[in-house]
Amino acid sequence: MELTWLLLLATLILSTALIFFFHGKIGGSAAGGKKSHCLPPGPAAVPVIGNWLWVTNSGMDIMRAVRRLHARHGPLLGLRMGSRLEVIVADRRLAHAALVESGAAMADRPEFATRGLLGLETATISNTSYGPLWRLFRRNFVAEVAHPARLRQFAPARAAVLAELTEKLRRRHEDGGGGGGTIMETFQHSMFFLLVAMCFGELLDERAVRDIAATQRELLIYSSKKLRVFAFLPAVTTRLFAGRMKAMLAMRLRLKAMFMPLIDARRQRKNNTPPRQEKATTLPHSYVDTLLGLSINDGGKGGERALTDDEMVALCSEFLNGGTDTTSTALQWIMAELVKNPGIQDKLHDEIKAVTAADSGDGGSRRRQVSEDDVHRMPYLKAVVLEGLRRHPPGHFVLPHAPAEDMELGGYTIPKGTLVNFTVADISMDEKTWERPREFVPERFMPGGDGEGVDITGTREIKMMPFGAGRRICPGLGVATLHLEYFVANMVAAFEWLPEGEGEAVDVDGEKLEFTVVMEKPLRARIVPRAPALSLSE
Repeated sequence: MELTWLLLLATLILSTALIFFFHGKIGGSAAGGKKSHCLPPGPAAVPVIGNWLWVTNSGMDIMRAVRRLHARHGPLLGLRMGSRLEVIVADRRLAHAALVESGAAMADRPEFATRGLLGLETATISNTSYGPLWRLFRRNFVAEVAHPARLRQFAPARAAVLAELTEKLRRRHEDGGGGGGTIMETFQHSMFFLLVAMCFGELLDERAVRDIAATQRELLIYSSKKLRVFAFLPAVTTRLFAGRMKAMLAMRLRLKAMFMPLIDARRQRKNNTPPRQEKATTLPHSYVDTLLGLSINDGGKGGERALTDDEMVALCSEFLNGGTDTTSTALQWIMAELVKNPGIQDKLHDEIKAVTAADSGDGGSRRRQVSEDDVHRMPYLKAVVLEGLRRHPPGHFVLPHAPAEDMELGGYTIPKGTLVNFTVADISMDEKTWERPREFVPERFMPGGDGEGVDITGTREIKMMPFGAGRRICPGLGVATLHLEYFVANMVAAFEWLPEGEGEAVDVDGEKLEFTVVMEKPLRARIVPRAPALSLSE
C-alpha cells in the first residue's frame, strides 16, 4: 500500500519526467575506455525513482538481488533510491582500500534529510559524523567499558546472567523442551539482561528487564518498518504520514520515562546524596557512570556542558540495541553448528574439561565452571567463535559509510556524501580466500589453517569483517567476543547439545532478515545436563 502511494505521488509530481528511462547504466566506461571519472555500474535507472525497483523489497530477497547484480556488474555496484546514490562493495581488497587505506576519508556517515524532520538529531557513536564529538563518545566507550580492566568490573553481572541462563536451559530439559519460548528468545533475554546491568549498573528483576526490552523493541520495530517511507520525498511524506511521527515520539517518551529513574539513581550515587548502603544488586561501574562524567563542546557558544537527558537516553538505547540481537544471533548460529557437528562439540568440550579440571583429589575428574580467565587459555574455543562469526555474521552489511570528499575506488569515482556499504557475508564466503567456505571448520583458525592468525579488525588485510573495519569498526568488538566465548564455553560445559529428534537435521543454510540475519528455522535442540560442575567459589 505504501509503495503504491509513493509511486502515485511521484507520478503526479513528475509525470513528464517518468516518460524517459535511462537505458544505460549508472556508471560505465568513459570515452576511450577510461573509468576514472565514472560512477560504479548498476542496472538501468528511472528518473526520480532510481533503480531500486530492480531490488525486491523484502528481507533476504534484497541481499539475493544484490548478489545477482554484483555478478552482472562487478564488485562495485551503484544503486539509486530516488536521486541518492548508494555504492555496495563486494570485494575484500576494495573494502580494505576504502575502509583502512583511505580510512579517514571513508569514516563519515551519510546525511539523511529525514533526520531533522523526524527529530532524530541526537548524536550517538554510530550516527555521529566523523569528528571531535564522535571521537569523544567512542574513546569514552572503549576506555571506560570495553577496556579489559573495565570489563572485569562487569564480571558479577555476567555470572548472574549465566546462572539465570543455565537454570532456564535446565528447566527446558526438565519440561521436555516446551515452555519458555524458543532457545533464541532465551538467548535474547539473557543478553538484554546483561546489557541493562552494564548500562545502568543494577541487576534488575526479570519483570523490569522485560518491560524495558518490550518498549525498546517496539520502538525499534516501528522505526525499521514504518519510517522507511520518509526516505522518499520527505518534505511530502512527513506530512502525508504525520501520524507515524507522533507515534514514534510517544514511544521515545515512554522509553525515556523508563530510563531516567535508572540514570538518576546513578547520578545520586555519584554525588553521594544521600549516602546509603549499596544493594547487593548494584554494580560498582556502569556505562551511565561514564556518561555522567562527559563534557561536550557547547556548539561553538563557548565552554563545555554535560550531556542532556535526551542525549543520555539516546546513548543508552544505542548501547542496548548494539549488543543484544547481534550477540544472541551469533550465539544461536554457533550452538546450531555445534548441534549439527557433534565432533566439533566433543572437541570443544574436551578442551574445556582440560582447562577446568579441578584438583579435588579424585584425579581431576570433577571440573568447575568456566571463568573469564579460562577462556583466554582455550584456543579451540576462540576458533569456534571466529568460525561462527565468519560463517554466520549477524549483519550481512555494515552501518553505511560516506566519503568526506570525492574519492576513487577500483577505477571509479565515489562522490562526496555517497552512501557506501560492504557485503560482509559475501566477503567472508569468498572461495578465493577460504577453503570450503560454506562448511563450519573451526580448525581453519588453528595453526596451519587458512584462517591462522586472521586479523578480525581488518587492519592488515580483510578476510572477514563481522564488526566492520577501519575507523568506524564496532567499538564493542572486545565486549562481544568475550561474551560469546564465555557463554558458549559455559553452555557446552553444562550441557550436551543434541538434535531434538532422532535423525532431525539442523538447518544452518536457511536465513531470515530481522534486525540481524537469524536462522530461518529457529534452533531446536535436546539439551542434556552434564555432570554438575563445581562453582567458581568451591
